[in-house]
Amino acid sequence: MTTPGEPPTDQRAAAVEVRSVSRVFGSGRQAGPVVALDEVDLTVAAGEFVSLIGPSGCGKSTLLRLVADLDTPTAGSITVFGRSPEQARLAHDYGIAFQQAGLLPWRTVRANVELPLGLHGTGRAERRARAEHLLELVGLADFADHFPDQLSGGMQQRVAIARAFAEEPSLLLMDEPFGALDEMTRERLQVELTRICAQTRAAVVFVTHSIPEAVFLSDRVVVMSARPGRIQQVVDVRLGAGAAREDTLRQDGAYFDAVTEVRAALHGGEPARVVGVENR
Repeated sequence: MTTPGEPPTDQRAAAVEVRSVSRVFGSGRQAGPVVALDEVDLTVAAGEFVSLIGPSGCGKSTLLRLVADLDTPTAGSITVFGRSPEQARLAHDYGIAFQQAGLLPWRTVRANVELPLGLHGTGRAERRARAEHLLELVGLADFADHFPDQLSGGMQQRVAIARAFAEEPSLLLMDEPFGALDEMTRERLQVELTRICAQTRAAVVFVTHSIPEAVFLSDRVVVMSARPGRIQQVVDVRLGAGAAREDTLRQDGAYFDAVTEVRAALHGGEPARVVGVENR
């Protein structure tokens, strides 16, 4: 029997452990404190792809920032591969990708990918070899000497993903990285991301507002409630965990069933196949 909020028993090695985490932001003179997250529990297994979805303001990005050591919980604890978020950050255990690619316009594509390696003292030859490997992985080897303004938005996001993988992290944290892209590019990059994750075996925590995107990418979809953010339900997608997914999956009946299930969870329904309820 699966414990609520836990991955399957064959995936127990935890990439992320969130235990009773709350985040309360201070108040102004006329407003009370804002409870962004309330008693959140979540485990993400090594190699597992987990999406966070919920209404705007539900704390998805706040939770991601806490895992990334960009903020500190008011209560509770978080570990990343058994370390504190700060220790995991210093050990380069995770990479981060945001909605905006955030590339440096004066650096070439290769130099942008090399940036985190250079900041941490990796030698020039090793930086170049690693960047070329990653650009090959994301299909941009022919654009290594281009500058960001010579690339499309989708290509820039692929560079950002390559940069996030530069230090070979075991965990990737992604906050709506495809949100600003057109639907065709977005779907193409979703396929690309599943292929890269299948090759690198990195765990992923992925924030999105898109139900189809969450279902296509994920092993599990974590559905959060409106503020104060709590984990309302965890939907086990089961569409081929650990393998790259193809566009044909979007026509599969199981895919449509999972989309329906997540949508019902978001709207307070009672889907038939739910593996976790974390709402205190």
